[in-house]
Amino acid sequence: MRSKLFVPGSRPELFAKALASEADALSFDLEDSVAPARKVEARLALRDFFRSGKLAACSKTIIVRINASDTPFFADDIQAMVQTGVHMLNLPKPRDANDVRQTAQAIGQAQIDNQVSGTTGLLLNIETPNALRTAHELAMADPRVVGLQLGLGDLFEPLGIGRRDTAAIQQAMFAVRMAAGEAGVFAYDTAFADIADEAGFLAEAQQARRLGFLGKSCIHPRQVALANAAFRPSDEEVAHAQRVVAAARSASTQDVGAFVVDGKMIDAPFLRRAEAILATAARLGLTA
Repeated sequence: MRSKLFVPGSRPELFAKALASEADALSFDLEDSVAPARKVEARLALRDFFRSGKLAACSKTIIVRINASDTPFFADDIQAMVQTGVHMLNLPKPRDANDVRQTAQAIGQAQIDNQVSGTTGLLLNIETPNALRTAHELAMADPRVVGLQLGLGDLFEPLGIGRRDTAAIQQAMFAVRMAAGEAGVFAYDTAFADIADEAGFLAEAQQARRLGFLGKSCIHPRQVALANAAFRPSDEEVAHAQRVVAAARSASTQDVGAFVVDGKMIDAPFLRRAEAILATAARLGLTA
């Protein structure tokens, strides 16, 4: 899920185009991009689209950002958006662990009501000071939580923090990545509002990848290729990972716990990283 493209729920003319895009994931939005007067209309449009069967042949990860739990739209959003082919619901501004648990319970009931098999995951936005401070508690509140998504616009702007301040961005990214790591879920990067600044988007995406994030949100189709490139393992990384895994096999036959590859000492944590890189490369068709 290198790239995740936002699609306003109030723009059904964009739904099919989004399915045909190069984005690894789509985030259909019922929150910020939909005016209050059009919330119900957008919800029904999305529900009908999901029930149409058009997701059946789609290999993308499908996510819906619902409205926050303290809004009048929350319960109806969950009931309508838990559908076959929808992999996750994205909860904005979770207030505490109990908020997360109640959302998870509502999803479970909607799965029963809508006869949806499997597990609908829960992606939590980290976009308030409280959520940043308690991110690990939120992530560990319920087994449905699969990831934490950083939201720097909502986090920084009300506090007067510069959205382009590199030090502040890195600190927020690091905190979310550590919380996600403690909970055993993925961390996902924030959106980048300056659509014309491709260099800025790419630099922020590359920083996120260095900090172990899974991918980056895109608010415009032109950002998708940049995210896909930033989170693609390089040929050099793949080749090194292959050498590490091959050396590990050889070392295991000799009961050796640590060994050297390309002049670097390798032990269990480095092997896990190499295996993860190869798994990503295989998904992207970069290895035979």
